Amino acid sequence: MKYRKIKNSELDRISVDEFRGREKTPLILVLDNIRSLNNIGSVFRTADAFLIQKIYLCGITAKPPHKDIQKTALGATDSVAWEYRSSTLELVEELQQNGVCIASVEQAEEAISLEQFETQQDQTYALIFGNEVKGVQQEVVSQSDAVIEIPQFGTKHSLNISVSCGVVVWDFFKKLKS
Repeated sequence: MKYRKIKNSELDRISVDEFRGREKTPLILVLDNIRSLNNIGSVFRTADAFLIQKIYLCGITAKPPHKDIQKTALGATDSVAWEYRSSTLELVEELQQNGVCIASVEQAEEAISLEQFETQQDQTYALIFGNEVKGVQQEVVSQSDAVIEIPQFGTKHSLNISVSCGVVVWDFFKKLKS
């Protein structure tokens, strides 16, 4: 079998308006004090790819429009709904009051390994990804309904936040769509 790469013009891309009208995956992404503008842009692209409901940018996390976010987002800041909040903890409490299950992605005592976390079909989840150095704030971890850890087997036990987001979102997408 010979494989032929598909040209961009052949991809079944939808417009921003079509994206906004599509049923969304019941996932919200919360970026807790993310420093890297490229990481922020990458998360927007992942959110676009998997029809994520919304991204919350919290604390020191930069907001669009910014050229370095745009460089990696490739226009996803126009399709994915987003909002800035100064306090991650206040946002978490508000989302919980609205019935959203909060899951911090972090290495913590009693964390559930990603492959063992079971989703519920009628539940909306907010996944919290933390600062590149300090991770998710302890007060936010403590307020979470669950803490999910990505299993790692090498020497570093550390993934880039945009990679972590891609891994966890893909896992949740598969579980929620099955």
